[in-house]
Amino acid sequence: MKQTIKLSLVAAAVLALTACNQKAEEQKPAEVKLDTELQQQAYGIGASVGTFLQKDLADKKELGVELDQELLMRGFKDALAGNAQLDEAKIREVLTALDTSVREKQAVKLEEDAKKNKAEGEKHLAENAKKEGVTVTESGLQYEVLTQGDGAKPTATDKVSVHYKGTLLDGTEFDSSYSRNEPASFYLNQVISGWTEGVQLMNVGSKYKFTIPSELAYGERNIGSIPANSTLVFEVELLDIVNEEAAAAE
Repeated sequence: MKQTIKLSLVAAAVLALTACNQKAEEQKPAEVKLDTELQQQAYGIGASVGTFLQKDLADKKELGVELDQELLMRGFKDALAGNAQLDEAKIREVLTALDTSVREKQAVKLEEDAKKNKAEGEKHLAENAKKEGVTVTESGLQYEVLTQGDGAKPTATDKVSVHYKGTLLDGTEFDSSYSRNEPASFYLNQVISGWTEGVQLMNVGSKYKFTIPSELAYGERNIGSIPANSTLVFEVELLDIVNEEAAAAE
């Protein structure tokens, strides 16, 4: 009897180990065949949806909304099989509620981030103003001469050609003509006021570093990768004042 019990325990252990190994094997991604264009297209659709969902879920998690990925995948599979367990009206209802909740949380976060950016900007400006070589204008614009040119100075209505790099206070680069390997041209009265004021201080051939308070940049607006109330740092090289009449005559 004891021997039978012992053998049964051994058998149970073997069966359990086998089941664990099978489960581990099942969890391994199956080999994918992507030999034909149709196979690649099918996989591409799935990968595209997955990439979008991965980012979307990460964004929601950052806001404190963490969704069950297993249920998400189950809903996806059930819908593909035509066997969704929620009808269309209910799906619209719950997703509308989710969207409303996320938007509310985003608004709160944006407001908190804007206040934080404003405080950090003011602190940075106060510290930067004390540095040797930094000049502060009446408007609050701060600039430092990196290279002094001897060409003409532009006016607010002039079109200029410049090379520049723009960063946030943490060093994140959000724009650069150097990265595009192509100078930018624009009228000085058609850009942020920090640029309009600052570039007029420069002689052609100069390179300046500008620290621009948020109120002289984009203020409380979120512009692409530039958060609201961001103090911006630009390195600007004034290449030329564009003479439109002369350029048209060439």
